[in-house]
Amino acid sequence: MSDRLNTRQPGTITSQPERIEDIALGEAQIQARAAWYYYIGGLTQQEIADKLGITRLRVNRIVGQARADGLVHVDIMIPLANCVAYEERLKEHYGLKEVSVVPAVDDYDMLLQIIGEAASVMLQPKLRDGIKLGLSWGRSLSAVVKRLKPVRYANSRVTGLMGGMTRGSAANTFEVCSEFARVMGSECSYVCAPIFCPSESSRETLISHLGIADVFKHAANCDVAVVECGKLTSKLLVNCRDIDYSAVMELHALGAVGGLLGTFLDAKGAVVDHPMNRKVMAMDPALLRAVPHSILIAGGRGKSEIVRAVLNGGYVNSLVTDASIAEALLA
Repeated sequence: MSDRLNTRQPGTITSQPERIEDIALGEAQIQARAAWYYYIGGLTQQEIADKLGITRLRVNRIVGQARADGLVHVDIMIPLANCVAYEERLKEHYGLKEVSVVPAVDDYDMLLQIIGEAASVMLQPKLRDGIKLGLSWGRSLSAVVKRLKPVRYANSRVTGLMGGMTRGSAANTFEVCSEFARVMGSECSYVCAPIFCPSESSRETLISHLGIADVFKHAANCDVAVVECGKLTSKLLVNCRDIDYSAVMELHALGAVGGLLGTFLDAKGAVVDHPMNRKVMAMDPALLRAVPHSILIAGGRGKSEIVRAVLNGGYVNSLVTDASIAEALLA
């Protein structure tokens, strides 16, 4: 079931919203945006208040009045009809166990909220006491854990599947794993190393360390793995200081379209023969194929190539994505 506004085309956005800070909003615009953010975007009332520059009490009144006045109503079939069709076709085409497709939106922060909700719905029933959960990094995973219901699974374990960044970030492997462990009330293990080592020999030294070797052993025996993938762009240079511009260009020349667990893949899902793939501190993506429930979360423009590569390689058996990527995957 999904709540939507009375718009010209239910469940879709016809144009990219203007940035709030760039315009002076009239009362009707404030009401429409507050209702949209709340009922469609899944933002909290405080998040909406901060976004629009109004009080939380005012947001509360707006969303309540919008429903009472009939400006917002519930429709089960129309908004998600295309998404359900995409889900069935993707399952059949790529041999997937589970697929969840959400409507595409231009606001990436809002898309993360929606995808996080969908992924939490897929993940929550799989959580149980004694479960071994493996995680990569990324903003989508941060959005997922915010939607999970807290449980007390003291006999469970959360394990990072890859090293982390050397500076703090809510999307960093260490922070993501810690937050999941907190919500689950479980033990947590990290790969205490950067994502990429300076050399292949330094990687071999680190990976032989008893503590890190133990983490990788746990990672290879996960019951459930939740991972993101990333396209190969110059943004890598900002997010990861361990890779330089020349390496990105070389990877492009070799046909790499993006990465999964820090390993760069070509369009067919094959691992590219490049030194970066021999310096990565992460579980081998091939081991994901043996995980009973392996979930890929990916949304946003430009990610269709790497998502297709991951699916072509058969690395995961479940997918949470948006309608724009689903359409591209089936084109």
